[in-house]
Amino acid sequence: MVDQKVLERIAAELDIPVDAVAGTISLLAEGATAPFIARYRRERSGGIREDQVRNIIIGLTQLHALQTRKANILKQIETQGKLTEELRARIEDCFSRTELEDLYLPFRSKRRTRGALARERGLDPLAQALLDPSLQAASFDELATPYVGPDRGVPDVASAIEGACHIIAEHIGEDPETRRALRQIYFDSGVIRAKVVEGKTEEHSKYEMYYDFSEPTKSIPSHRVLAVRRGEKEGWLTVTVEVDREQSLAMLRASLGPAATALAAPAIEAAVVDAHDRLLAPAIEADVRSEIKRRADADAIDVFSRNLRGLLIQPAAGPRRTLGVDPGYRTGCKVVAVDENGKLLETLAIFPHQPQAQVDEAKAAIKPFIEKHAIQAVAIGNGNASRETDLFFRQVFKEMPDRQLVRMVVNDAGASITARSRTAREEFPDLDPTLRAAVSIARRFQDPLYELVQIDPKAIGVGQYQHDVNQQALREGLEAAVESCVNFVGADLNRASAQLLSYVSGLDRAVAREIVEYREKNGPFKTRAELMSVPRFDEKRFQLAVGFLYILSQPPTLDSTAIHPERADLVARIAADAGTDVAGLLGNEALVKSIDLRKYAEGEIGEPTLVDIQRELLYPGRDPRRPFRCVEYRDDITDVEHLQTGMILEGTVTNVTNFGAFVDIGVNEDGLVHVSQLARRFVNDPNEAVRVGDIVRVKVISVDMDRRRIGLSMKEAVPPPPPPKPKARPQARAAGKPGEPQQPRPPKRPPNSKATPEDIARLIAHFGGR
Repeated sequence: MVDQKVLERIAAELDIPVDAVAGTISLLAEGATAPFIARYRRERSGGIREDQVRNIIIGLTQLHALQTRKANILKQIETQGKLTEELRARIEDCFSRTELEDLYLPFRSKRRTRGALARERGLDPLAQALLDPSLQAASFDELATPYVGPDRGVPDVASAIEGACHIIAEHIGEDPETRRALRQIYFDSGVIRAKVVEGKTEEHSKYEMYYDFSEPTKSIPSHRVLAVRRGEKEGWLTVTVEVDREQSLAMLRASLGPAATALAAPAIEAAVVDAHDRLLAPAIEADVRSEIKRRADADAIDVFSRNLRGLLIQPAAGPRRTLGVDPGYRTGCKVVAVDENGKLLETLAIFPHQPQAQVDEAKAAIKPFIEKHAIQAVAIGNGNASRETDLFFRQVFKEMPDRQLVRMVVNDAGASITARSRTAREEFPDLDPTLRAAVSIARRFQDPLYELVQIDPKAIGVGQYQHDVNQQALREGLEAAVESCVNFVGADLNRASAQLLSYVSGLDRAVAREIVEYREKNGPFKTRAELMSVPRFDEKRFQLAVGFLYILSQPPTLDSTAIHPERADLVARIAADAGTDVAGLLGNEALVKSIDLRKYAEGEIGEPTLVDIQRELLYPGRDPRRPFRCVEYRDDITDVEHLQTGMILEGTVTNVTNFGAFVDIGVNEDGLVHVSQLARRFVNDPNEAVRVGDIVRVKVISVDMDRRRIGLSMKEAVPPPPPPKPKARPQARAAGKPGEPQQPRPPKRPPNSKATPEDIARLIAHFGGR
């Protein structure tokens, strides 16, 4: 049982009901995974999303680390004989790592400071006397003379007063409330200021806009935080966090209590200034910069994760015989034919572009190649010569009117890395890397998710400042995004690779390999129950994984759906009550919609589970991704030089950042739709308007030929909304289709996707009974 304070803290921080947190933690203690809880245990978890489950795991992990640190601190202070009950209570009630370290600061082992030396010389009573508002001494000589003496190491009155001021400064600098208040001033009214390094003022660089830059700490966006930090790291900028010094000094004076006497005031003021300039300002600025960097990292990782999610769940073209084309000028276009399942059939090289420009020869080679392999689609990588290659295949299609062919330019980011990977080398040991890349391009067209899980997410390049953020947090965030997407879409048990299966709830790399080896040895799985024959596959793994695995069949069965086998008896009862069997229920829209599912609610089977069951009965085997569609580029626009302001074009969103979205409109450079141009309404977060993979209409609003930059607008590419109609009689809002699959929201902060059941059990055990 987790301590109530821990539950309440996590619930408040994540804005989730306490009961939902408690239910989720109990499920985690049973070994459940985040995808399993979010889909199959919503009644117990309060219906929270998958990203919220992951954030609860993060909360437990962070609080465990904090509790461990608290225990160490309490032990250290107790060893010193300075642990009071009040201090113990303050430490135990602290939930901020920074504030915890502030409480420990006066007791931390440190080198001999100026204040410590002054205390060794017996000047602590003098410091207390200076702070006393009822001080009666008429002069410093009268006040400090008793503390002067060669044996004390205090040669004169001035040295005594200076030592006392060092004690006062240290007292101010180590006070937790003072540090917290000053830190808040930095966050509330501080300014991040960047200036060009002296001597580089006249030089041009990508950081020119930051040569004399300032922005409030509380509002600076993450991409600018990371940009100025990179400029500082590369030696172009100096970066500081500045506040109103007088405001900070006034707060420090007030922290000392009643005003000092006229005699002590100058000394106290010197101590305040010393505490601020020497002890507090550098430390607090470092704290604030660290926290701002942490927040910027979290935002950047969130952007990267969202973009990766958009790329992974792009619509799949499906099992079509496909040509994969890795385009090029000098080395020609590398072409491969793959079958419906992505198996390589044959390779070919053609040279339709300059400098060879063997167009007729290329056509003469590609047409019989298409006929021989009954090709249905052509997937072209979006690298060099992609537009020219796209136009070449348009011409080929016109000369083959009897064949129904589709064509698509595919994002080939990371394809070259995939081509040189160990997996690709093992599959195609004798194939040139460019041909392996063409295979990857073809498979991406057939199913982006199945192919892109083979690639290191960082190699896909849909983030911003990915090399500047915390790499461990980035890796965990991206792995969580991949895992979420795989479980959202599901995995075909008879087609999925070991890499894809390793992301399925409850599975790992070893078990995923066992599944593939079993499939290769025994042939395709006939039922999901056959998984229990796979080595290392036990009942718990079956429970956690089986709902995210499916077997396509005609006619469909329950194994073609996401209905968990533990609900098979319920579905059979529903079918019997409807006067049919399960097969007669699957896909029978009229019959399914006529059933009152509410009467089947009982125990842990509530409305969320019943709604999911209804959706799966209505659409067995349905892919939850959007319908597939190819973007149509204009034949007459292949380069930035061909663009003119005012053109309306169609394109694909390739990247989304905090400041806008990049769109591929069929030229060699992606255009930028600034956040202000995304919609006719105010858009705060670009992800509210678009996501990676969306096909959008844009208007060209600017073309900078020198820098090859393209400005686009989405709001000007659509007609303005019609004038509002007269108000009609209010009606109830139509409910969304119960069968419409809901894409889970991405985590708000980088999740720890590698928390194992053993980790969760350890965390819960740590908090149990505390």
